[in-house]
Amino acid sequence: MNIKNITIPIYGDQTYRGKCPKEATEQASFFAKLRREYPDTFGRIALHPRNEGLLINGQFQAVVKHQLEGMAKGAADVVIPGARTFICELKRCDHTLSKWQDGQIAYLEAAASAGAFVCVALGAAAAWEAFEDWLSGAK
Repeated sequence: MNIKNITIPIYGDQTYRGKCPKEATEQASFFAKLRREYPDTFGRIALHPRNEGLLINGQFQAVVKHQLEGMAKGAADVVIPGARTFICELKRCDHTLSKWQDGQIAYLEAAASAGAFVCVALGAAAAWEAFEDWLSGAK
């Protein structure tokens, strides 16, 4: 997926290329800071939905079961419920090292259509910048 084709707001330096933490590390950094700075509010309610990308190929029945239980294909990495929900797909700082899963763009577009604050963040620092914009009511 070419990030330039995405219509969702992107936070972070899209031109950065080089060494950077894995997506899971960036995500853990974002959640750690959120839980440290907002332990009784946003840190308590923010979540990362598990997705079918974690299942081993050939587990069709598990995928169907998880979908029936409410798993949303392409669900974003960070969801913070609120009067206006915060939805953030977190990628590596060098986005060319990240992979897009089936349904992620469609999920983000549907969330934006439903009125959520939606973004793609290139790294934890960019996700924090998006979070601060969300807090201030921007975009």
